[in-house]
Amino acid sequence: MMLHGGNIYKYAKELNCDADEIIDFSSNINAYRSQKAIPLSEDLIRKYANSDYPELKKTLAENYKTDAKNIALFNGATAAIYALFASLKGKKVYLYAPLYGEYEKAALANNKDIYKINRIEDIDAEIDKKSIVVFVNPSTPEGSFYDLEDLFLEWKSKKCTVILDESFIEFEAHKSLKKYINDYKRLYIIQSLTKFYACPGVRIGAIFSDKKNIRSLTTPLWNISSFDVAFMQERLSDADFKAASHTMHLEQKEELQAILKNSKLFDRIVESEANFILTQSSHAKELFEHLLAHKILVRSCESFDYLDASWIRFAVKDKTSQQKLQEALSAFA
Repeated sequence: MMLHGGNIYKYAKELNCDADEIIDFSSNINAYRSQKAIPLSEDLIRKYANSDYPELKKTLAENYKTDAKNIALFNGATAAIYALFASLKGKKVYLYAPLYGEYEKAALANNKDIYKINRIEDIDAEIDKKSIVVFVNPSTPEGSFYDLEDLFLEWKSKKCTVILDESFIEFEAHKSLKKYINDYKRLYIIQSLTKFYACPGVRIGAIFSDKKNIRSLTTPLWNISSFDVAFMQERLSDADFKAASHTMHLEQKEELQAILKNSKLFDRIVESEANFILTQSSHAKELFEHLLAHKILVRSCESFDYLDASWIRFAVKDKTSQQKLQEALSAFA
C-alpha cells in the first residue's frame, strides 16, 4: 500500500534506475522552477540561526497578514502536527476524512479517541462539544475547496478546538481563515510551506494561532536550519515566483485535465481546486504498473479513508513531464 507520495527511491530501486529518471506525479509540489539562485555561503552555514527566527516570522507575518507572535515554525508540517497534538488536552478527535494520514497517527500517538466523518457524503454530521476537529482545505486527495464559514460557526458554538490544514490554499488564491485566529482562541491553522514554494528538501511547516497558544507549543531548539531560513526568506520575497507559479499552475492543470479526459481510461475525473487531480479507473492497478514501467510514478489512493485501489492521483507537472504522461497513457493497451 502506498502511504505517501514522493517515494521515488523505492521505485527507482525496483526499476534499477536513478531516482532522477522517475517523473514523480505522486508528489504534489509546485511544478514551477525558479531560475533565481539561492546563496549558500560559508558564513551562513558556520553560524547558528537565531532560534526564535524573528526575521522569517516577520516575513511570514507580512505575507499572511498576521502578527509574528501568531506563528510557530517546525521542521515540516508533519512535525507541526505531532507537536500540536502533544499540546492539546481534549480527548475526542473528529477527522473529516479522507485526509492526510499523519493526523490520525499523531492523534493516536497522543492517546486521543478517533471519530471519522465522511466529509464527502456526511459533512454535517453531529460532533460533541469541546472536541477537536481536523479539516484539510483544499482537501486531499481530491482537491475540493470548501466554504467553511457556516461549519466554522457550528464548531465555535460547540467550543471545539479547530485544526485547519491550508497547505494547498495558495495555488488558486483561496480564502484563508487565518483572519479568525485572534477572534477564536481555539483555532489552529497548519500550513506546509514546501508545497506552493516548491521546496520539499527545505523542511518548514508553520502553525498560526493565538499568541498564547503559540507560546504553549514545544518547539525543539534550532529545529530549522540557517539555510532553511535563508531560502524561505528569499522565496517569500520573490513576487515573480508567485505570479509565475499561479500562471503555470492554471495552464498546466487545464492541460493535465485534458490529457486524462482524452485518454478515455478513466471512469471518473474529480474536479480539483488544488495542484493535483484524483481519478478513478477500473484499470487503475494496471495503469499504475504500466506508467511505472515508463518511469512515471503516480499516487495510488487505497490508503485514504473511503477510497480503494481504483483511485489514483496525478499531480500537476511541467509541460515536458505531462507530454511524457500523455505518450505513456496512449501506449496503454
